[in-house]
Amino acid sequence: MQSDVNKTQLFYDYYQQWIEVYKRGAIRDATMAKYLMTQKWVEKLVPELKVCELTRTTYQKLLNDYAKEHERQTTLDFHHQLKGAILDAVDDGLIERDPTRKAIIKGKSPRVKKIKYLNQFELHTLIAHLDIKDEINWDWFILLVAKTGMRFSEALAITPGDFDFARQTLSISKTWDYKGDGGFLPTKNKSSVRKIQIDWQIVVKFSELTKGLPEDEPIFVGETKIYNSTVNDVLTRHCKACGISEISIHGLRHTHASLLLFAGVSIASVARRLGHASMTTTQKTYLHIIQELENKDVDLVMRTLSGL
Repeated sequence: MQSDVNKTQLFYDYYQQWIEVYKRGAIRDATMAKYLMTQKWVEKLVPELKVCELTRTTYQKLLNDYAKEHERQTTLDFHHQLKGAILDAVDDGLIERDPTRKAIIKGKSPRVKKIKYLNQFELHTLIAHLDIKDEINWDWFILLVAKTGMRFSEALAITPGDFDFARQTLSISKTWDYKGDGGFLPTKNKSSVRKIQIDWQIVVKFSELTKGLPEDEPIFVGETKIYNSTVNDVLTRHCKACGISEISIHGLRHTHASLLLFAGVSIASVARRLGHASMTTTQKTYLHIIQELENKDVDLVMRTLSGL
């Protein structure tokens, strides 16, 4: 790429070229969109900054300006996406020293994010209200997500061949490109490829529903384009009719995980079932639930000790 650029090239222009050369076709579309958004922010914040003018000071000012409107974690992601391109510019002799060295990451205080999920009673109420028919509909989709904790794109990609009714398992190995033109895509990460146990009710129901359907075609996808909002609207109508908390399809995934944690299932098992890359993700996402469980554990410890 060195022959196409020079030290006086505008940094946002260099970064755009770098994305096209090194990232286009090598990363998922969703990740690519994040790199392109980073490029737009660079163009907005430092439209006249040249590659040769990148110093520790100018780079830190860029990070500081970005951090004024973003949380610290988002600023850290912004820094990581820029750093690869900048280090390549150093290697190519366009910049003398690494300006990202010892960069200080700032950002706005994160908003308190309380995940939305249903309690056990509300989930029972929702499931009882679902219009379960003899043919596949979105209510079946809602039931399957509630019982498995799959991501929306994972559930859309489920085919009859993914079910192993004899062993009561469901294989998750792909996603559906509902944001694009349709078709199968890889899972979010390697940990997302997994087999999860399903209960006998799902086995009985879906063994009937999938009879005669093509083994390798998605169960819930037809000829029309699917939008996340379409299924969320169906779920919202059920929640309103039941008089329970209104949640999204992703909220059903949280509900699934929450109920398992409250039932005493280990964080490691919940992380595997959800397809998280690490237990840290699970712990961060469900921190308030884990803290509630720890409080219960303290009570249990004290009761046990006082009984000795």
